[in-house]
Amino acid sequence: MKLTILGGGGFRVPLVYHALLGDRGAGRITSVVLYDTDPSRLSAIAAVLRQQAAGLGHSDVDAAPLDPPVVTATTDLDEALRGADFIFSAIRVGGLEGRTVDERVALDLGVLGQETVGAGGIAYGLRTLPVAVQIAQRIAAVAPEAWTINFTNPAGMVTEAMIPYLGDRVIGICDSPSGLGRRAALALGVDPSTAFYDYAGLNHLGWLRGLRSGGADRLPELLQSTDALASFEEGRLFGVDWLRSLGSIPNEYLHYYYFARETLAAVQGVRQTRGTFLLEQQSAFYAETGQHPEQAFELWQKTRAERESTYMVESREVADAGERDERDMAAGGYEQVALSLMRAIAHNERASLILNVRNRGVLRHLDDDAVVEIPCTVDANGALPVTVSQLSDHQAGLVSAVKAVERATIEAATTASRATAVKAFAYHPLVDSVTVARSLLDTYVEQLPNLAYLRP
Repeated sequence: MKLTILGGGGFRVPLVYHALLGDRGAGRITSVVLYDTDPSRLSAIAAVLRQQAAGLGHSDVDAAPLDPPVVTATTDLDEALRGADFIFSAIRVGGLEGRTVDERVALDLGVLGQETVGAGGIAYGLRTLPVAVQIAQRIAAVAPEAWTINFTNPAGMVTEAMIPYLGDRVIGICDSPSGLGRRAALALGVDPSTAFYDYAGLNHLGWLRGLRSGGADRLPELLQSTDALASFEEGRLFGVDWLRSLGSIPNEYLHYYYFARETLAAVQGVRQTRGTFLLEQQSAFYAETGQHPEQAFELWQKTRAERESTYMVESREVADAGERDERDMAAGGYEQVALSLMRAIAHNERASLILNVRNRGVLRHLDDDAVVEIPCTVDANGALPVTVSQLSDHQAGLVSAVKAVERATIEAATTASRATAVKAFAYHPLVDSVTVARSLLDTYVEQLPNLAYLRP
């Protein structure tokens, strides 16, 4: 089978290739095509993958060797898409330079500018959606039978924008819900693979409302145990009292909503934003790899360790949550979700995964076509959402408000409407003024070339 990775020069691509190298099942991926608009980044990541594959024979002496998936690289989109069985979309329009603008403009106007949450996420969406739609149109024309797995953030918003062209053959993924479920199960001493996670919401805006194992919901037991809650990331991030008040465990990104003032103050107080840190770090990686391609994999591993250990550092400092647990930084994130999704579809191996798909009536507060993040049963026919408990009034209110933001952003991007773009900013719960919303749009348009289509 052929896998095409759009954004193939991206830093996280080796995580996907690592998962493919570990797949020993029949019908595995045998061909990987990397597509990117930046040839130098393609060359660097291709070097990392070659060295990953070269080291495979030393990692599992008891298993018979398998030929690693053949890797090719191209800057021609149609060439990359043609003949693909699966397409991973992991693009970053505007690069990390754009992310730094997303963050800094918002912070200068006194609101949070996180990559996918609030003003920063809207700006990211406005410059990404036109490109994502163009890609969806090319996939429909060149590889209509392929399954598209969308990693591109904001994942739910981008997936919803691609559905009119690809239908249910595009599925959005994120590792945050599965990571939360796994950590909660381990805190209870439950095998994560045997549990059902009653989780629902939008991408980066959901709650774990139940954890069923052995015919019983174990979440109340978890919420009652101070020691168990303190043993994993979300328990430390949100605090025992607040989790008990909620009666659920929020996705880590909800820290930006529940502790907005504290997080804003913490981010404004740091020397560099997350985007600036990653820009400097990854620029150094790509430059050094270009000079020393024989050390590509070693350089990548070192850079990744630094990246993972500093993830959401400001929120952890606000909560006094300490350093990230080694289990939270272990491999097995979104790349494993993607591999499980591919195998379930390609080989009709039934799987249960939390995915970004059309609602289809599961959550009554949203219409059928709204993309939600929810448990699904996956087989050769794709992903079908399963029944979960309904959102509380608080959860439904926040989800509905942010869904309105997502849809206004999609409409603004597809119609080039400044008025609708202002609405997207103004609707967001973390933007507290229409005046600020207008200033956000004006400043983003001024500083982000990809938003030239929204100039007056």
